[in-house]
Amino acid sequence: MENTIQKDYQDINAETIDRWIEEGWEWGVPVSHETFLRAKEGVWDVLLTPTKPVPHEWFGELRGKKVLGLASGGGQQIPIFSALGAECTVLDYSQKQLASERLVSDREGYDVTLVRADMTKPLPFLSESFDLVFHPVSNCYVEKVEPIFLECARVLKPGGVLLCGLDNGVNFITDEKEERILNRLPFNPLRDPEQRKQLEEDDCGMQFSHGLEEQIGGQLKAGFILTDLYEDYNGSGRLNELTIPTFFATRAVKSRRTI
Repeated sequence: MENTIQKDYQDINAETIDRWIEEGWEWGVPVSHETFLRAKEGVWDVLLTPTKPVPHEWFGELRGKKVLGLASGGGQQIPIFSALGAECTVLDYSQKQLASERLVSDREGYDVTLVRADMTKPLPFLSESFDLVFHPVSNCYVEKVEPIFLECARVLKPGGVLLCGLDNGVNFITDEKEERILNRLPFNPLRDPEQRKQLEEDDCGMQFSHGLEEQIGGQLKAGFILTDLYEDYNGSGRLNELTIPTFFATRAVKSRRTI
């Protein structure tokens, strides 16, 4: 029964994101030709969270590295890494996000491997295949995050880097105007019919809150060493005006010891 429920909510999310992209969702708009050319000249930035660029030192040298964009479709980050000389693979559940990746790669003439798959299942890659996993905010669309970190550890080489954008849960507790505390945590629409109703009324797909124990603790338990982090904001709205962080990004390195 659990597998059926999981498949249903992930299908809902894939369909929802495809629809958002058709409506002009900002995270599904691919980079321009000019942005790609600037990246080839060494002028670039990418996002794990809504507003703060990822520090360049988090990446190290990308040329020749094997990079997995995990739930990172949309043609926004992977084209930059490709321009910098990385060998890139993108896994995403949204067909339209992958179509954006193909659009840019065809336009700019570089190779990219596109994989449509569900990141809540075992990743379809050999162990120790990648030097870096780039994982923008997307864990909020899955119920359980710890298995994802375990899979990231499996597919990364020893010493490989995991970069994650994560939601801290604050966005889930307020009403739409961000004025009142409305919901309990954890927010889980598969267990709370009222929370599911809220998401359905607002066309938000199926979303879930996750605490620090799951998100940072999950990385540590998977064998990662946390090396840096920063907080970020929504970019608009009352929480943003009050400078209340709603997201954070982490840089972690896979231990060279056997997990």
